[in-house]
Amino acid sequence: MEKFLIIGTGGVGGSIAGFLALAGKDVTCIARGKHLEAIREKGLYLKSDLKGHHYLPVQACTAEEYNEQADVIFVCVKGYSIDSIKGVLERASHKDTLVIPILNVYGTGPRIGKLVPRVTVLDGCIYIVGFVSGAGEITQMGKIFRLVFGARPEQGVARESLEEVRDILVGAGIKAEISDDINRDTFIKWSFISAMACTGAYHDVPMGALQHPGAERDTFTGLSKESSEIGRCMGITFPEDPISYNLKVIDKLDPQSTASMQKDIAKGHESEIQGLLFDMIELGEKLGMDMPTYHKVAQKFK
Repeated sequence: MEKFLIIGTGGVGGSIAGFLALAGKDVTCIARGKHLEAIREKGLYLKSDLKGHHYLPVQACTAEEYNEQADVIFVCVKGYSIDSIKGVLERASHKDTLVIPILNVYGTGPRIGKLVPRVTVLDGCIYIVGFVSGAGEITQMGKIFRLVFGARPEQGVARESLEEVRDILVGAGIKAEISDDINRDTFIKWSFISAMACTGAYHDVPMGALQHPGAERDTFTGLSKESSEIGRCMGITFPEDPISYNLKVIDKLDPQSTASMQKDIAKGHESEIQGLLFDMIELGEKLGMDMPTYHKVAQKFK
C-alpha cells in the first residue's frame, strides 16, 4: 500500500491526508477552488490538537486532473456528492485498490459499490471533530480521531489487506479498527451523528450545550432513543446501550465544536440534512416507528 488518494479534502479528508503525510506516506488530495489553490501553493496546513501545526507538501488536484492509480482511496465527500465521483473512482482504481467511504450517512459502501461494480468498495465511519478553517487549512479539534472500516462478508476481502491499511493508519496516529460487523458500526455512527447534528442545528448551539442537563440534552437523548429503536427493528445488535454510548461520545467532544451539517445550514450552503434527518424519518416510518423528537426537529427545517 504505497499510494493514497483522498477524495474530498474537508475536515475529515484533510485530517486523514495530514496524518498520513506526516507519517511520510504518498498522499494526493482531490480538492477545488481556493482550497485547492492554497494547498498547491503552500501545502496543506494542518492545525491539530493531536499533532500540532504543520505545513505539509501533499499533492493536490481536481478529480478530472488525477491520472494515477491509488492503492487506497478514502471517499470523504458529502452524501449528496456521491454520484459525482464515479469517474475518478473508475480511473483511479486498479484491481487491488481498496475504496473506503467515510461519510456521515448510512449505506454508502453498497451505494458506491453499485456505481463502480468492478472496484472493491468497503465501508467505514469516523469519529473526529475536523473542519476547513481557511483556504488550504484544516483544523482537527480534541483527542478523538477514531476510524472504523471493514468489508461486508460477501465481499471476500483478504484479512491481510485490511490489516495492512489498519497498521498504516495506526502508525500515522489514527485510532483505526477493523470492524467485524461494518453494517452495525456504520449504523451506530449514523445514529450518533444524526442525533448530534440535528440537535445542534435545531437549538443552534455548540456541543457544550448538550453536555449538561437541559432542553438540548433532552433533544439529543430523544433522537438517540428513536434512531436506536430503528436499528433494533433492522436487526442491529448494539454492543452496549446506544443511549449511554451516544452520551459518552458527546461528553468527550470539544464544547465549542459543531457538526458540519450545522455549519453548512448556518452559512446557507447545501447540507446533509436529507441524509441525517429526513432519511432517518423515512426509514422509521417504513418500519412503523413513533418518532416524536425527529418530527419536532423536522418541523423547523421543512
